[in-house]
This record gives sequence, C-alpha cells and structure tokens, in this order.
Amino acid sequence: MAKSVHQDQRYLLALVNNDAGLINEIYKKCAGKVKSFVVFNNGTADDAEDIFQEALVDIYNQAKYKDLQLTCPFEPFLLLVCKRKWLNALKKKSVLQVTNSEDDLLLVGEDTFKQAEQLEEQQAQADLFLKAFEKLGDRCKEIIKWSMQGDAQEKVAEALGVTYGYLRKKKSECMASLIKLVQVNN
Repeated sequence: MAKSVHQDQRYLLALVNNDAGLINEIYKKCAGKVKSFVVFNNGTADDAEDIFQEALVDIYNQAKYKDLQLTCPFEPFLLLVCKRKWLNALKKKSVLQVTNSEDDLLLVGEDTFKQAEQLEEQQAQADLFLKAFEKLGDRCKEIIKWSMQGDAQEKVAEALGVTYGYLRKKKSECMASLIKLVQVNN
C-alpha cells in the first residue's frame, strides 16, 4: 500500500518555488541541528553550512526533476541527508574508498523515509528522557551522569565519595525514578 504524501511536502514546493518565508523556516528549524551534528563529528561551522546548502540543493533537484514525494516529516529527512553527506565527506577526507555516489546519498525510497521517521522518534524519546532527567534531584543526576561515562562503578563510587554498595543501590533507585518520570510523561 502506498503511503500518502506528508503535509511537509510544502517545504519541497517552497524550495522549488523559492518561497523565502518557508525557506527561512527550514533554516530556523534545521540549520542549528546540522551545525551541532557536523561540529560534534570533527567538522567546522563552515563545513556545516556547506553540507546544509548542498543537501537543500540536492533535495531541490530531487523535487524539481525527479518528482520527490515526502511520506515523512521534512526535518528528519533533511537531517538524514545532511548526516549522510557529512559522513561521506569524512570518508573522503580520510582517503577511505568512497562507495556512495551523489545519488546514493539521496536514494529516496521507503527505507530513507523509514530512517527519517525513526530519527524523529529517537529525537522525541531523547527529549522526553532529558525532560524527565531534569526533574531528578541533583544527587541522582550526578550519579547517572558519572555512570554513563563508562567508568568502572568502583571508580565512580570513589569519585563521588561513597561506597560501592551505596552507589549501586542509589543508582538503581535513581534509574527507577527516571523510568517512572519518562513513563508518566509519555
């Protein structure tokens, strides 16, 4: 069964028709996220701008000349295209063999849309987790942050000035509280 065209198709039309208002909206919604991703993954703000522009041009070309029909929200789709472009750029910089051609990066099929939808779901879950995390007490936040760094629990206990047994018990209580908060807000 074919999926219906998503309401965000309007962003593709905006690119094709050079609708400044909606194009500005795309920049406001997405440029910062692309910049964060690129900078976090060994890039610069300039790299991020280039990747963002290239992705918009690719999407424009797909919409104008290949009749691209969005079946998922635009934002995660654009972010996925940018992510692929940046990872490919990193491969080129490291002189690894690059197997992705320009078309492979924007091979639009159900798989790409499904990945974009999954990316959006993951972002929503991460937002939910962070909101719940912020409601925890300071000690719980500290214990969970330390524990997530991957250090051995003995080291974490020592750094926090508590016994290993106390840390395990408290961490378990904190995680239970966090899970409850996430479930309540879900």
